[in-house]
Amino acid sequence: MLRKRQVHLDFHTSEFVPVGKNFSKEQFQNALKAGHIDSITVFSKCHHGWSYHPTEVNEIHPQLDFDLLGAQLEACKEIDVNAPVYISAGYDEKEYLKRPEWRWRHTLDKEEQLEYEKEVHFHLLCFNTEYLDFLCQQIEEVMVKYNPCGIFLDIISPKICYCEKCVNDMKTLGLDIENAEDREKFSQMTYNKYLEETNKAVRKHSSTATIFHNAGHIAKGDYRYINSNSHLELESLPTGGWGYDHFPLSAAYVRTLKDTEFLGMTGKFHHSWGEFGGYKHPNALIYETALSVANGAGCSIGDQMHPLSEMNMATYNLIGKAYSLIEEKEPWLNDAVNVADIAVLSAEATTGNRDAKADIGANRMLLENHFLYNFIDETADLSDYKLLILPDVSSYSDEMIEKIKAFSENGGKIIATADALVKDDKFFLDFGAEYKGKNEFNPTYFVPEFETANGKTEYVMRCDFNKFEVENGEIVAYMQNPYFNRTLEHFCSHAHAPNNPDEAFPGAIINGNIAYIGWDIFSAYANHGHLCFKELFTYIIKKMMGDEFTVLADVPDRAVVTYTKQEKECRNILHLLFAHTTVRGRNTEVIEDTVPLYDIKCSVKCGSKPSKITLVPSGEELNFEYIDGRAEFTVPKVDIHQMVEIK
Repeated sequence: MLRKRQVHLDFHTSEFVPVGKNFSKEQFQNALKAGHIDSITVFSKCHHGWSYHPTEVNEIHPQLDFDLLGAQLEACKEIDVNAPVYISAGYDEKEYLKRPEWRWRHTLDKEEQLEYEKEVHFHLLCFNTEYLDFLCQQIEEVMVKYNPCGIFLDIISPKICYCEKCVNDMKTLGLDIENAEDREKFSQMTYNKYLEETNKAVRKHSSTATIFHNAGHIAKGDYRYINSNSHLELESLPTGGWGYDHFPLSAAYVRTLKDTEFLGMTGKFHHSWGEFGGYKHPNALIYETALSVANGAGCSIGDQMHPLSEMNMATYNLIGKAYSLIEEKEPWLNDAVNVADIAVLSAEATTGNRDAKADIGANRMLLENHFLYNFIDETADLSDYKLLILPDVSSYSDEMIEKIKAFSENGGKIIATADALVKDDKFFLDFGAEYKGKNEFNPTYFVPEFETANGKTEYVMRCDFNKFEVENGEIVAYMQNPYFNRTLEHFCSHAHAPNNPDEAFPGAIINGNIAYIGWDIFSAYANHGHLCFKELFTYIIKKMMGDEFTVLADVPDRAVVTYTKQEKECRNILHLLFAHTTVRGRNTEVIEDTVPLYDIKCSVKCGSKPSKITLVPSGEELNFEYIDGRAEFTVPKVDIHQMVEIK
């Protein structure tokens, strides 16, 4: 089982600064104890290319005169702290300067390449050169000398390269460097060879060491990458531009992967990696670590050690404020499995687009409604879910379409939007509607047949729309076009033409267990965030699900609700989280103040009456009623994170 209170200790250190002068085993251990840390990733080799231990393969950092890695590993072993070893695999500035034939070249244009080489940052090397052999020798040296519990390799992803060796090897294989598909094919071949050789270098010496290849993103549906790791680490620094809704989206997919443990990786930094002297408020780390465990993950907090190698106690006291709480909660976290009512067939998994706005918008709507959900790919068992969401796009295999049809025929509920049901210019499900093609106007107007926050009026929809005719079913919203699209010849006012009330078309329908929305509302919500997009979706999903939601909780939209099961302990755990987030500066979302919630009414669907309901880890028992198969109770206070045990 992965340890849940980890630190990723960055140590990218220039040859121009002193290294290790202030390292003390006792001080290092005291920092780990203050932080309540049970695992810390320490460095063999950094992006600058230097090793932090004696080496026959590479070069030790020129200002380091002892085995820093060995000393850290010994210190960790003495206090039962795991210590995976980090090796930079892609960036190596020292070798980049020494070995131009190993350089990754992102273009055939010599001037463009020269500009890249002059930029002040780390530069990539090509895995299709002898650099890969050099890297594997470094891995084997660490494995033989230190027998670590794990290897962390960073930064890894397929890269199209135009170096001389790649160009010549492609030509030998009959591939055309000018052809995009051929370039992509060869980059994947190179990447696969990297994974095979580096894993072999570890497994040659250990069958139990963990292996993780960090790409900064876990691609949904790409098992070539997923299966090369012993576990996954979801890099997601909210203040570094990721935002606080990024991790729940990634976790909602990864937790569906069978036998795959994972960590949520945040940072102690105000912004992001590489920041010396940056600290977030303790409340932020308390929330971020709670968000990890509530979504089925362990925790990893990024830090960067000063080159002098004395651990910063302000950092570890900060981390300790979060990890001391996680340590108390661990009995209710171990082997806990997240419950989900709803599956979202990931747009990224079906299209390959890692920035799929449909996924982002669907995740936000589900988070803000506090529904229990997972993101899935085409390999998932749909029978595990009550409702399936098909968001905006359609690139499904024939096999997936048959699975969707079977799910529907067996009574499974489906909500689909925009192109999700379109195949060969028609709907592939029969739900009482006929596809009529793309609407020529954008934006359009949404006219609800139900009450919204601002009443029944026309709402502008800044997104595309699919026309359809309704044969039977309940129309829950209509679409109106503007008088015309905005062009140089025809425009009205500052933004767009008003709605034309003389014509109205079906905009969204429910027919039995299938609902269809003509707009690509999820992508639009990711781009614009209009309340009307979410109101339409929320009305439909609540109407379709009725009283089948496993959990209902009366919390604000920024709260997070998850629900887990611990089979062995015969108990379920309700997680309630809330933090007030604000944007500081240009794009830094931060948490500072604690804003507690009081008297939260909760309703949980239970197969039988619980023996008791308790706040944990405090042990305070709650009064509850069991009515029509649901446990009804009130949580007196949520201060960032509150867990409720239902026995």
